[in-house]
Amino acid sequence: MPDPTSSDDSRPVLDSALSAIPSLRPFLVGRTLSALSAQVLAVAVAWQTYALTHSVAALGLLGLAQFLPMLALVFISGHVADRYNRKRIVLICQTIEVVIASAMAVATFTGQLAPWALYGLVACFGALRSFEGPCQQTFLPSIATPAQFPRAAALSASLFQTASIIGPSLGGLLYGLGADFCYLTCACGFAIALFSTNMLKLRPFGGSRSPMSLESLFGGIAFLRRRRDLLGAISLDLFAVLLGGATAMLPVYANDVLHLGPIGLGILRASPAIGALLGSLYLARYPLRGHAGPIMFASVGIFGIATIVFGISHSLTLSVLSLAVLGAADVVSVVIRGALTQLATPDGMRGRVSAVNMLFIGSSNQLGEFESGMLATAIGTEAAVVAGGIGTLIVAGLWIRMFPSLWRLDRLDTIKPDEG
Repeated sequence: MPDPTSSDDSRPVLDSALSAIPSLRPFLVGRTLSALSAQVLAVAVAWQTYALTHSVAALGLLGLAQFLPMLALVFISGHVADRYNRKRIVLICQTIEVVIASAMAVATFTGQLAPWALYGLVACFGALRSFEGPCQQTFLPSIATPAQFPRAAALSASLFQTASIIGPSLGGLLYGLGADFCYLTCACGFAIALFSTNMLKLRPFGGSRSPMSLESLFGGIAFLRRRRDLLGAISLDLFAVLLGGATAMLPVYANDVLHLGPIGLGILRASPAIGALLGSLYLARYPLRGHAGPIMFASVGIFGIATIVFGISHSLTLSVLSLAVLGAADVVSVVIRGALTQLATPDGMRGRVSAVNMLFIGSSNQLGEFESGMLATAIGTEAAVVAGGIGTLIVAGLWIRMFPSLWRLDRLDTIKPDEG
């Protein structure tokens, strides 16, 4: 078996990782196609909702319909992930996703899909993702050793970013062939993800035998309070995204600051994802060897500086470069946080900790857009983006003092689960 941490670049990185980790291929296919299908479906639902209602408010309600189930089910889904067979839970969720997407295709083809039904189906998808996500996040540490994890996580992140780049454009192209065809394509994507998940060979996990109680339900919160480094990593990402929400202001920059129009907006939107893709590919080829804590804080600092540069930029080239650097810095932080969260958490607690992590990520994205919008209304768009970048730098400095154990984090492959 080849050493996944070898610096020998004569073999393609992906082939090396796939040969070293037999279940990595079905994991990557399942996660990527599931994410891609969800992106395509989100675009189709938004287009169809607006076509049926001609209401901007209706589009806003779609995001709320997906977020509220996750908020309501986060602690329950985490407990379920730590109590029952995680692979089976994901298989059940993906099976229902295939059924729902197929039903949406049939209902659209027959002209029977009303706006209220779209809200209900989106809420169902939100509920399914709240159970599927925490379980799916536990798969990688169950198929990769700690030494293999950073490279595998970087490959997973690169494919996820690829799905993020392709998904919206593909959704628009497929929708041009008809919403029913778009939903049918999503159903096929979820079906292949289901087949790939079924092929996974995970290390045995019997599930927790303790009955459901308030203590077990909120066990993820209690564990994070005990592990200060994990709490610091997750909360650092929360506040960095919350304050540095430059992407929420891209339509304003494209229209009023850079005067680019729709094509320029598409370029700006793609830039962070392209930067993140390049960053994750670099990490896949050159996994982090040490100084993970300082590198994580440095990446958050670069994220803040890139946000400030974007905020003051009136040049398309500089704006695109700053957004690409922002995306690359963000993915470094994501890979380190993901490795720390999964490797330091005991297997019986991973579902609940992953659920809390998902809630933090979802909240930071949603609240970050709200914060950016409100601040921009109060002090102006450019000032709001610059203030967010400065706030990110301040948070990074404060977190170094508040979470010294996170700053001292060195090698990711030496992280051991905290069974205490």
